[in-house]
Amino acid sequence: MGLFKPIRDYVDTLVHPSAQRDALTASRHRAFIAPRLLGSIAALAALPLYIAMRGVPSVLEVLVFAWLVLPMLTAYYLSRTGQYESAHVLSALALTGLVTAVAAGTGGISSFAAIWLVIVPLEASLSASRRVVALASTFALAAAGLLQLLGHAGMLPNPGTTGEEAGALAALGVISAALYATGLALGAESLARTSFWLLYAEEDRYRLLARNMTDVITRHARNGAVLFASPAAETLFGAKVSDLHGHRLFDRVHVADRPAYLTALADAASLGEARSVEFRVRRDPDASEAAAGNAFVWVEMRCRKVDQSSAGVATGEPEVVAVMRDVTERKNQEEALERARAEADHANAAKVKFLANMSHELRTPLNAIIGFSDMLINEERMRLDGPRRREYAKLINDSGNHLLAVVNGILDMSKLETGDFEISPEPFAPAQVIGNCCDLLALKAREQGIELLLKLPESLPEIIADKRCFKQILLNLIANAVKFTERGGRVTVTAAAEIPEIVVTVADTGVGISAEDMPKIGRPFFQAKGAYDRRHDGTGLGLSIVRGLVTLHGGEFEMTSRLGQGTSVSVRLPWNCETTKPAGKPSNVARPAFERAQEQAAVPAPSQAEVSIKKTA
Repeated sequence: MGLFKPIRDYVDTLVHPSAQRDALTASRHRAFIAPRLLGSIAALAALPLYIAMRGVPSVLEVLVFAWLVLPMLTAYYLSRTGQYESAHVLSALALTGLVTAVAAGTGGISSFAAIWLVIVPLEASLSASRRVVALASTFALAAAGLLQLLGHAGMLPNPGTTGEEAGALAALGVISAALYATGLALGAESLARTSFWLLYAEEDRYRLLARNMTDVITRHARNGAVLFASPAAETLFGAKVSDLHGHRLFDRVHVADRPAYLTALADAASLGEARSVEFRVRRDPDASEAAAGNAFVWVEMRCRKVDQSSAGVATGEPEVVAVMRDVTERKNQEEALERARAEADHANAAKVKFLANMSHELRTPLNAIIGFSDMLINEERMRLDGPRRREYAKLINDSGNHLLAVVNGILDMSKLETGDFEISPEPFAPAQVIGNCCDLLALKAREQGIELLLKLPESLPEIIADKRCFKQILLNLIANAVKFTERGGRVTVTAAAEIPEIVVTVADTGVGISAEDMPKIGRPFFQAKGAYDRRHDGTGLGLSIVRGLVTLHGGEFEMTSRLGQGTSVSVRLPWNCETTKPAGKPSNVARPAFERAQEQAAVPAPSQAEVSIKKTA
């Protein structure tokens, strides 16, 4: 092994770079270069020894030795150009010329060397090219015909050998040709074995990759039928590979994605261009996935036309090879990003709308404050009497209170969003707070011609909550109801003691809210039909603050509405917001109030138990 390694390494350096990309081609080039190079070197090395033994060689002998150098030249030609078939043609031509020259000087077609013409096409068969074998056979037949023609014409010299010498030379020719043919056979067998093992190793590598890679490799007919699928398909589709053959994979593709799936395969097959497509495929889920309802997965498929010449398949209908991978996680991330982008757009639109609303909300009372204060400053020149001054002072006071309410709303919303809003729970009677809120808004309702009704049970148990927040919740709800109710309408405020909580409901017969706007109600700064020329003032923070305050108390906020028929808002608060969790049992601290509520719920109240207070003109 160590003795021949330098020779093998040197022969490897003579292989043309274009042949080194493929192991089988490189092996054929080495099989061509090595024997010719070594044979020519051996012939040149034997020339001095031959001269020492035979003396001065004849012209024919010099010609033979010179011809033995030609294989070295053909090996050099192959090493420089990489033209394997051309090198075999030159080698066949050189061997034919050498045999013809020797046979012409030693008896023509009956010469011992003529048998070597048979070797010419045999040597050419190692090229694995029909064209080379045909040319080599043509060279051999032409040489045999030439020798036969020259012999009949008497143009060949007399070999001058006896019968015994002629027999010995004939035996030498047959034996040498047989040995050379044996060498060719061994070379052909070596190339075949090398080709087999290289092909087996390549298939084994591809088989190893196909079995262990997570991407699925499939082979399709032009109509999309699956001809082959790698084992990774079982993991991706949750089904056996045999269950995907034919059009059964197509049956798993989502109905809406089937045109894109077939179009990609058809374009790749007909146009010969790579195509990429994403589609949904039904996956047979396991138990956990079936419980989660994950029926479809997103798959990315890249496909291209199969090169049938390199793939070793018969030319026929075009086929497509595809690589598929699961991109469900990426699609989920894209959808999440899209939702985040949409929310950011909504937030930006809300910010723009908020700035527009705020400019309106702040500018109107500020104009009133500045205008009426200027009048008061110049009261002597404008000759204002006492009642007029009091009226202007009241308008300035109302505008200032409105500004304060706007600023307080913004500050409360900011605290709620940042989590800095803290509640201070204390025990209080909710009925008194509800009644006070209705009293505060009774004048506004009367001015707008709206009937304000308060319906409370005879007794409501105390609750433990933030009294200021509870009042703010009710004021926002009742003010909104009054604001969006037309003249002649009605706003009803009710309260009920239920087992785990108190429920306060504010219902109106106002304009209502469309189904399109209902999901957006409660977002900061959102106003249904909000615009510069809107009919009602406000910043759109009322319901957002209500929702935030209710959440801080561990309560629930419910809203139902129909456009043109009114709106009903219900707030559910636990009896003790400090210890009672939503939908849970009340703590020991709230137990007395809860027990009273439970007793009241057990005994039906008479119809006269409801107190109806009309706030009318």
